[in-house]
Amino acid sequence: MYGSEQLLLREWLVSQRKAAKLTQRQLADKLQVVRSLVGKVESGERRLDVVEFTHYCRALDAEPTEFFTFLKQQPSDEAGSPRS
Repeated sequence: MYGSEQLLLREWLVSQRKAAKLTQRQLADKLQVVRSLVGKVESGERRLDVVEFTHYCRALDAEPTEFFTFLKQQPSDEAGSPRS
């Protein structure tokens, strides 16, 4: 369930990290977590809850709402249901 949205979230987080010119280790340092957590989030092995997502965005100097705007601009998922 929500596989395509999860993939888009991971891709967005990676693109935001790279745009901020941060390595996974540097982002982990900003988040005060181990580097493997960032790697697991980016690979889809670990999901973020809403509070973690907010902290992650702050560490990337991004607003959480930017992701939702990005998500809304994406075409409908494979099941044909529109994103709203």
